[in-house]
Amino acid sequence: MAYATTNPFTGELIKSFPNATDEEVGQALDSAHAAFTAWKETSFAERGAILQRAADLLREQGDEYAKLLTLEMGKLFTEAQAEVELSAKILEYYVKNAEALLAPEKLPVDDPAEGEAILVHDPLGVILAIEPWNFPYYQIARILAPQLSAGNTVLLKHASNVPQSAAAFEQLMLDAGLPAGAFKNLYATRQQIETILNDPRVHGVALTGSEAAGAVVASQAAKALKKSTMELGGADAFVVLADADLDKTVKWAVFGRHWNGGQVCCSSKRLIIADEIYDDFFGRYVEGVANLRAGDPFDPATSLAPLSSQGAADEIKEQIRMAVEHGATATEVGPKVPTQGAFVQPTILTDVTPDNPAYYTEFFGPVSLVFRAKDEDDAVRIANDSPFGLGGSVFTTDTQHGAEVARKISTGMVFINHPTMVKADLPFGGIRRSGYGRELIGLGIKEFVNHKLIDVVDIDAPF
Repeated sequence: MAYATTNPFTGELIKSFPNATDEEVGQALDSAHAAFTAWKETSFAERGAILQRAADLLREQGDEYAKLLTLEMGKLFTEAQAEVELSAKILEYYVKNAEALLAPEKLPVDDPAEGEAILVHDPLGVILAIEPWNFPYYQIARILAPQLSAGNTVLLKHASNVPQSAAAFEQLMLDAGLPAGAFKNLYATRQQIETILNDPRVHGVALTGSEAAGAVVASQAAKALKKSTMELGGADAFVVLADADLDKTVKWAVFGRHWNGGQVCCSSKRLIIADEIYDDFFGRYVEGVANLRAGDPFDPATSLAPLSSQGAADEIKEQIRMAVEHGATATEVGPKVPTQGAFVQPTILTDVTPDNPAYYTEFFGPVSLVFRAKDEDDAVRIANDSPFGLGGSVFTTDTQHGAEVARKISTGMVFINHPTMVKADLPFGGIRRSGYGRELIGLGIKEFVNHKLIDVVDIDAPF
């Protein structure tokens, strides 16, 4: 596993980094555990002051942090700037809310005369975070902010193609005043991940990544009897009912599928359109996708980014080829993408049937699967006919009815009249092959704490 920065637009290898040695991993574990013994005793105010300083530094040096994102994984610079701001907002959310979210809870008891029962939420210790490349800072912030706020310490194993972004976030937290060892970035190998999970000072692992990576790490964590949370892939349904406002819906469809180069777990990968409006929607959607412009992600005129690597581009091209081989129709849309860079031509797949492997595949790039639904029940059926269950959306002018349809869609998140979004004050997570557990808000901060019962009982109470 080579940790290296390779510009996805130019193909230039900019800088490489050696894997962590076993000695460095051992030192990191020692430091993380030592830091925990002190960090768990700090007040919410002390923890919050450091997180707030980190948020302030992100904003003060926002463009510098954003440049690293665009350089390493190729996202549009404007989207990189937005990711920096989102990360700052996540840090601030826990500054404002962590103490209330973890406040002791008085439990109702049958006979109050016998005493009182209280549930407290204590930190566990060192948590391992394994994160992907598509949102290098956001993925860190959404696990680091709640876990530091809870009193835990964190070891990070980030994706091998964003080593500088990972190092920059570690330095950010040190600059903000976080004690050494409380958050450590490691250029760890796969074998070292298992070593870390087997260490008794490590109490859990949070992974965001592919199904394959999730299956391996979840198995390792289970063998070590450690808790895990898994945020994996998705094939979100974008359901358009017959009464939808097509002008606005099509714009959201184009954005929902192509932001971050289409490399988003919860992007709108399957467009499911009511029969009555299918032809109108399809024509408008093709026109909207054709207006995207591929190019230098630092150029403000660029609206379609390269993929994160040439390997990622080659993989999705092979997925398209296989889909066509099994009967799908592939329509390439828009001007030809540049030959320089890890670009994939925006492609719309139709005639994708359940006997085609593409029907159940996640396409991590600018590829849209478009389905015609006979009626509303058929749209829900198609939406639920997926091994994934991350997010989804329903578009309709009748929002109350849209919410009723959303209740029928089997995913962790459903949005009405908006593609699945990520915000600091909303939970994130899915079901089935999309993983388990939740991140952000009160759900995320309670994933790795000891929900400890303290029951004060009258000594004369009956057994």
